[in-house]
Amino acid sequence: MGALAGISLAMLAVAQSGAQAAVTRSEYCSRLGSQLDGAIRTKAEPGASASQIATAEALQDKANRFCAERKEAQGIRTYANALKLLGVTPVNLDQ
Repeated sequence: MGALAGISLAMLAVAQSGAQAAVTRSEYCSRLGSQLDGAIRTKAEPGASASQIATAEALQDKANRFCAERKEAQGIRTYANALKLLGVTPVNLDQ
């Protein structure tokens, strides 16, 4: 009986290690926040104007607040809008 339980646990561990864990909204907020930080630092593209950068930073502040208030869906949308404003494609959840 003990051997059967051990084999079952081993199989479960292998099955779990093979499955990719889903990214939570909180993790996605964090990923997009990091991506936006980098985009703002490098000014995303050579043609980004100062007003675009300022708008992106204001959106970043708003997204940070949403994510901190556990309103991740709104935060994710706001980060994505800021990135698009700078000409950057937001990271994909599946990556």
